[in-house]
Order: sequence, then structure tokens, then C-alpha cells
Amino acid sequence: MQSPGGGWGATHAADQQHPEQPAHFAFDAESEAQIERIVARYPAGKQASAVIPLLYVAQKQMGRQTGSAWVPKVAMDVIAGRLSMPPIRVYEVATFYFMFNTRPIGRVHLQLCGTTPCMLRGSDEVLRACHDAAQVKVGQTSADGMFTLTEVECLGACVNAPVLQVDDDYYEDLDYDRTVALIEALRRGERPQPGSTTGRQTSAPEGGPLTLTGVAGE
Repeated sequence: MQSPGGGWGATHAADQQHPEQPAHFAFDAESEAQIERIVARYPAGKQASAVIPLLYVAQKQMGRQTGSAWVPKVAMDVIAGRLSMPPIRVYEVATFYFMFNTRPIGRVHLQLCGTTPCMLRGSDEVLRACHDAAQVKVGQTSADGMFTLTEVECLGACVNAPVLQVDDDYYEDLDYDRTVALIEALRRGERPQPGSTTGRQTSAPEGGPLTLTGVAGE
């Protein structure tokens, strides 16, 4: 019998539900502490507004517990119960927003911007570096389970293009060699400092700021 509001099959073809769905999901203590703070932001009766942050909490917990940050269907059902909303509404949100992974991914999620500013600044070379150093193609996970590579739309860092998002961090001003170095560091378990890989100060031009350099106190 379907739950109120429909079920997973109402919006997804049967063969699109990933076969590795766990049978059980429960929020751990770290997640529960976050949920308590999140739900308290919303007025009584409006708890459903917390669905996006709770999906993030579930995805992060899966990453901690399994090494793969994704949101299984059973976690969506738990969120629906917690927020007193039909499960299908949670499914709709999880499958609409690209930042939620509805199937297992690698331990490191490489998200490459391929839209016009990044393309003009060399995102094809960043993609080639991902192919060579991470041994992964777009839409796939590497054979060792380390990297998943996804091509995404604009990440909002056009001034410092090309950009590669690694999990929640942005690495900017990339080229082939710097991307290879980044991926090799990630493979060693290191997390380089996010931001410009050339040492650029925020979004200042190459060579440093050109204005207000003589203002007293600067």
C-alpha cells in the first residue's frame, strides 16, 4: 500500500531506484543535534521548510558512516516522518536539486563546471586532468571507489575560472598541472587549502590589487 501522497515509484521508474538501498536509516547523535537547531528556526506548522537542510544532514551522515555521501530512499522517508510531510514531497526535493546524490558516489566528489566562462578559461584541460589523474569519466566513479566525477552548471566562481568543486570546497584558477597535483593530494588523504590555486587574493587581478593600494591604513 502506498504511503500518503504517493511513493517512490510515483515519480521514478522502477529501474532508476539504485539497487544498493539500505533497509534502515536512523539519525545519529551528531545529526540529531544539528536537526534540533535547524527545525527550531521555523514556526510551528512550518517544519516542512527544513527539508533541504535535513537532506544535507542525512547526506553528510551517510558520508561519515559509509564513505559515500548520498541520500537513500529510507532516509528520505525518515525525514518525511520527522517533518510530518508526505514522502513524495521529500523525493521531489531530493531529485530536483542536483546537490543531493540519490545513489552512492565515491569518497571524493569532483564537480567540474563546464559552462562558458570556465570553458573559455580551460575547463577542458581540467577535465582531461580528472580523466588522467583520477582515472574517472563524467558520470562515473573510479574503479577504486575513490572519485566520482560530475559536470555541473555554473558554480558562481566565474572570475576565478576554471573551477572544480571538491565535495563542499571550491578550487579555482586551475589548469592541467594544478588539477593533477590537487587530485594526487586528495588521493593521499590531504585537503589542500580551498580557493585560488595560484595564490590570487580573493578575486583580485593577476599580480595583485590595482586600486586603493595607497590608502592610509591599507
